[in-house]
Amino acid sequence: MMVRNISWSLVARVNSLCRLNQSQPVRKMSSKPDDVVLAEVINNTGVLTLNRPRALNSLNEAMVTIVLEKLREWEDKVQCVVVRGSGEKAFCAGGDVVAVTSGSPTSCQQGKDFFRKEYTMDYTIGQFKKPYIALIDGITMGGGVGISVHGKYRIATEKTLFAMPETAIGLFPDVGASHFLPRLEGKLGLYLALTGQRLKGKDVVKIGFGTHFIESKDIPKLFDAIVNVKNGDVDSVLRQHTQDISRYQFSLGGHMGMINEAFSAPTVEEIVNRLEKEGSEFSSATLKLLNKMSPISLKISKVELEKGANMNLRECLQMEYRLAKSALEATSSPDFYEGVRALLKDKDQNPKWKPARLEEITDDMVDKVFMPISPSEELQL
Repeated sequence: MMVRNISWSLVARVNSLCRLNQSQPVRKMSSKPDDVVLAEVINNTGVLTLNRPRALNSLNEAMVTIVLEKLREWEDKVQCVVVRGSGEKAFCAGGDVVAVTSGSPTSCQQGKDFFRKEYTMDYTIGQFKKPYIALIDGITMGGGVGISVHGKYRIATEKTLFAMPETAIGLFPDVGASHFLPRLEGKLGLYLALTGQRLKGKDVVKIGFGTHFIESKDIPKLFDAIVNVKNGDVDSVLRQHTQDISRYQFSLGGHMGMINEAFSAPTVEEIVNRLEKEGSEFSSATLKLLNKMSPISLKISKVELEKGANMNLRECLQMEYRLAKSALEATSSPDFYEGVRALLKDKDQNPKWKPARLEEITDDMVDKVFMPISPSEELQL
């Protein structure tokens, strides 16, 4: 296991999860089939199905509200909770940032409300008393990481595709990333934060984001076993149905020396210098990724992870809310709006970052987004 203490566009088979097992377990439905989240209790297991397959189950405010309400309602009533995605491609591809940025820097309350609810949901998952099992069978990025990583169990498959790609849209790794990424081995977390590098299946388990690995075709059997578990013994069910991948070698293992050396630099500019001097194919590919990202997002994200390394989850999410508020209000840069426009709205893939170069970004521009906000605006957890 490569993680030290993790409590951490764009593939799946979750439709088959909807099949019940032959014993016809007792279910209580609390949603209609066209709802954005299907919430039901099967036997004594709460089941949440993210139900926006055409949007890759990306989270909107309505979805976050339902999940949060159900977790609070179920905590003392069910023996465990399973969360999964509908459709054939994704567990959850992130937050619906197109909707979040539908306003403007002077009219962005909708975006602030979304982030406030989303981060509250992430914290609630992290504090949830009962076993919380996320079946991350498919694309799992951004907000999809938040709705899974803070729970006790994260079941990956060969179709899992993990990433925290926020710097590509002028944002920063959020949903508690400032807590779980710095706790990965060496500088791997910072590398993933700045580059948005994607990881698959077994790699996801190897770094500690996933807790178990299973073939996608076997997920229906695992799901049936979980909803029929006796006495809440989820551990034994997972041991029985998942694979031992202890001999699997992490795909980035051979590059960890270079990652640790380059990403331990004191500034983003020096990270770039070290990668340029290293001159390998891998360092060149890493530079290519960094050059696509918002320069100010890179600098903010580096400071964010440095601060998060010494914070608990609650403090990290509160810091991230301040950063999200700043991004929406364009305190230091309009890059969040520009990144979403270029990559997700107009899709010209040609964002015009402001500032355009790392050298143009002052310490004051970075520092101001971390400043405390009024007590009435702080995220209360």
